[in-house]
Amino acid sequence: MSRLHLFDLDGTLIHGSAAAIEISRQLGLEPEIGELERAFAAGRLTPPRFAELAVELWGELTEAEVAAAFEGAPWLAGIRDVWAEIRARGERCAVISLSPGFFVERLLDWGADAAHGSLWPSVPFRDPVDPAGILDAAAKVRIADELCARFGLTRADCVAYGDSMSDAWLFATVPVSVAVNADHHVRDLASHHYTGLDLRAAYELVSGPA
Repeated sequence: MSRLHLFDLDGTLIHGSAAAIEISRQLGLEPEIGELERAFAAGRLTPPRFAELAVELWGELTEAEVAAAFEGAPWLAGIRDVWAEIRARGERCAVISLSPGFFVERLLDWGADAAHGSLWPSVPFRDPVDPAGILDAAAKVRIADELCARFGLTRADCVAYGDSMSDAWLFATVPVSVAVNADHHVRDLASHHYTGLDLRAAYELVSGPA
């Protein structure tokens, strides 16, 4: 049996943080991004509006600062190991995140078969945000379907890993899901749940015999 493992980024692969927070930390703008994150979580900002305000906030963001944010993020242990094992089994792994694609796509170098994030302007920002390129929770399902078609699989072959309500649509779509460091709202929707700092342990809940 071949499967497609779908991983969220913020709060899931990155423990207790998010791409936007880590980028803002590099710029000394943690309080400002915290306000935007809280407004987004409360539903006062749409994903496109959050992106527009973050682009304004980050101003002259550089590739070096993005790289430093990526390298310094509090990643779960064992991500590369899990993805290597998935691929060794002939299965697939992908990341789908609402965060900027220029951050998410760096995970291709860690062994993901695909990495999809929102289409933000290139760094350094010279163009405005295109709202059509900014993902939302429903887009995660659409991208999962596109990946299934690409890999010759179906929703029935998918395993989803996530931590927040932005993952709820995907959890409702696939047969197996793992809530990773999630609160009870998301944990109650999942087939399995894991609390800890090692993705290998979360993966063991669904990996089965080798």
